[in-house]
Amino acid sequence: MTQDPQRGMRPLSTSDIAGTNQPPQPATEKPQRDEGAETSLFLKGEAEGFETRWSAIQTGFVDEPRNAVEQADALVAEVMRRLAEVFSEERSKLERQWDRGDQISTEDLRVALRRYRTFFGRLLAV
Repeated sequence: MTQDPQRGMRPLSTSDIAGTNQPPQPATEKPQRDEGAETSLFLKGEAEGFETRWSAIQTGFVDEPRNAVEQADALVAEVMRRLAEVFSEERSKLERQWDRGDQISTEDLRVALRRYRTFFGRLLAV
């Protein structure tokens, strides 16, 4: 639980973890997710960028093992922060719709819950 001056005690959210407690600005165009959008957690090309950086870290281990471990820690922290941002952005989008009084379809909510369920399952499988 976290303290919110306007709402009192509330559950911890992905925006708390991502450090994005303020609603993100509306996107000018919809970001593209990698193929398999229902299960993809990163924007198109992001995962490949993380994998490229990971390969460089592994290669650097031979010459500088300590530096490689420090870089690995930083990369893992960055990926975790990015994942929290992805879910925070999704939740903020839904909350903006709710705040405007828009009806959100059960299908949209089902897709959102399915993404949470898939990610939750991945976390527990680690």
